[in-house]
Amino acid sequence: MPDSREVFLNPGEWFFGAGSIRLRTVLGSCVALVFWHPRHLLGGMCHYLLPQRAVAKPGVLDGRYGNEALELLLARIHASKVRPAEFRINVYGGGDMFPGLARADNHYVGQRNVEQARRLLDLHQLPCHNFHVEGVGYRTVVLDLATGNIELNYLALQRPPGRPHGERTT
Repeated sequence: MPDSREVFLNPGEWFFGAGSIRLRTVLGSCVALVFWHPRHLLGGMCHYLLPQRAVAKPGVLDGRYGNEALELLLARIHASKVRPAEFRINVYGGGDMFPGLARADNHYVGQRNVEQARRLLDLHQLPCHNFHVEGVGYRTVVLDLATGNIELNYLALQRPPGRPHGERTT
């Protein structure tokens, strides 16, 4: 088996390519959109922190925001002359990293990131093969671009005692 290169994606980073490359990331409340094409053996991943910018900023796209990270990936997919809908797409992350923290709207950033992923996939008419999202904890995700194999590890964290999911404090 040929040596494979590993690319670690930090928050806000993305990668698209082919070959003996393994893409790896660690997710808490962030979300990763993972694309892989089974016939062309190419794909990519983005790791975004927030659904979108609070104030739209024309110019350079920023992978820290879900809508812009997807645009960056889609631009590379279109440049590869392959239709985005032909890719096997997976969505990971959106965990609640602070389950005991009271929130005014009862939504944590991970939920908003997952909701954005669903909206964006619907907007671009992209079918999702697998969602492994939300919950309390973090995930590691590894995509092998040569095979499409995905390694997912999920470490569920304990909720604070006596606090069911979604309960608010005032």
